[in-house]
Amino acid sequence: MHVGMTTFFQNLSGDHTDREVYQHELSMADMAEPLGFESIWTAEHHFDDYTMCPNPLQFLTYMAGRTERALLGTMVMVLPWHDPVRVAEELAVLDHMSNGRSILGVGRGLGRIEFEGFRVAMGESRERFVEYTEALIQGLETGHIEYEGKHYKQPKVGIRPFPFKSFKGRLYASAVSPESSRIMARLGIGIMIIAQKPWDKTLHELEQYREIYREMNNGEEAPQPLMVVFNCCHEDESIANEMHTKYTRRYSRSALDHYEFHNEGLADIKGYEYYGGLSKNINKHGIDSFVNFLADLQVRGTPDQVFEQMRDYQEMTNAAGFINGFSFGGMPHELSKTSMRTFAEKVMPRLKALDVGPAIGGGNPLTIAAE
Repeated sequence: MHVGMTTFFQNLSGDHTDREVYQHELSMADMAEPLGFESIWTAEHHFDDYTMCPNPLQFLTYMAGRTERALLGTMVMVLPWHDPVRVAEELAVLDHMSNGRSILGVGRGLGRIEFEGFRVAMGESRERFVEYTEALIQGLETGHIEYEGKHYKQPKVGIRPFPFKSFKGRLYASAVSPESSRIMARLGIGIMIIAQKPWDKTLHELEQYREIYREMNNGEEAPQPLMVVFNCCHEDESIANEMHTKYTRRYSRSALDHYEFHNEGLADIKGYEYYGGLSKNINKHGIDSFVNFLADLQVRGTPDQVFEQMRDYQEMTNAAGFINGFSFGGMPHELSKTSMRTFAEKVMPRLKALDVGPAIGGGNPLTIAAE
């Protein structure tokens, strides 16, 4: 099984400056490869303290020069906020500099503060996501982008440096709605599970995607998903539970505030009707109840307990691997490093030993010539 880690660049405690948070998160990323993590990831967010990495590809290019083996992934790039040509160019640079170690995770976005900050209509996000993804994949697989859509129109331009390796097997979407499953399946994109919904709904949507993928690809099975978890691992069960209660809940509350899961007005935005229904349920049962629900989807405990929980999640989803966050919710920096080291020493070798399918990060060399 593949095991990676993610930096999160969250600054909730009020005890640290943004610079101190960056110094800490960069030091966590530097620990990853020596400890045996097989990939390093980060997420894109803007304008508040929920996550302070506005350009994942900039961070990953920095890490490309500080690592030799680790894959380098976005978790995720929110495509409606970007020009696909620029994303294709920056990915091509990262892939050349890392010798083909980059992985692209994409999403359509959910934070209203971010759509407003970029002056992008949130109700257009699903359509823009599909168009931008099609154009981006075309650029990465053929070396040029030429697109005529409802929202995105691009005369033919070349991508330089020229892509030298296919991204097939290196593409993931953070969520695939039934409306966009068909196009994502046709494009061969895998699923990145970031647990925010009841498991029965997540598994139902995952199976819908797999069925559509088989239909669109002559019976070929869909790529195995990747799963993102926030992890509190400690030799002392009571300390692990305290970490979960305090810091995972604080992360969960920050997610609710950033995404406005409790805002019933989301129901009025095209493409976000599900979240409008979710907000009514949250307001009916109380914010604390939802925060606890979101927190309890994450992983915590002693090394044995963490391993068992992650093995159960793998069996439930048939995941190819996990992306672990260890620093979040205002957790003291040294405690987050203790959690990461304990996991790397006591849990990760057992997870890696599980035979769950092909390794992630594949891709075949392109047989295209520069124009």
